[in-house]
Amino acid sequence: MKRRLAALSAVPLMLLLAGCGAVEEAASNAASDAASKVATAAADEVKRQICTVIDDGLVSVEDKQVLAGLVSAARTAGVPTEITTPLGEIAAAGDQVPEGSVKALRDACSA
Repeated sequence: MKRRLAALSAVPLMLLLAGCGAVEEAASNAASDAASKVATAAADEVKRQICTVIDDGLVSVEDKQVLAGLVSAARTAGVPTEITTPLGEIAAAGDQVPEGSVKALRDACSA
């Protein structure tokens, strides 16, 4: 009788532990999904800012300064290399902005 009682007492404890594991997994998945959505939103916003500046195909001194300021944010946010590479080239350029980099960046923004 004591063994049966002990076995029956263990069942709720096992169910409780299994339930806690499921709750922990669900919470972990929700946190991971939320972090992924935030990262995607950040990358999309930085890309939008870059593409807005380069939209007309002309890069003024002010545009170059804005783009140079977005290089680090773009890399940190995980913006694709199709954008960060020409962006970095534009930022690193001297007075003459490389036309090929501007075209590559505009093409990447259009895609």
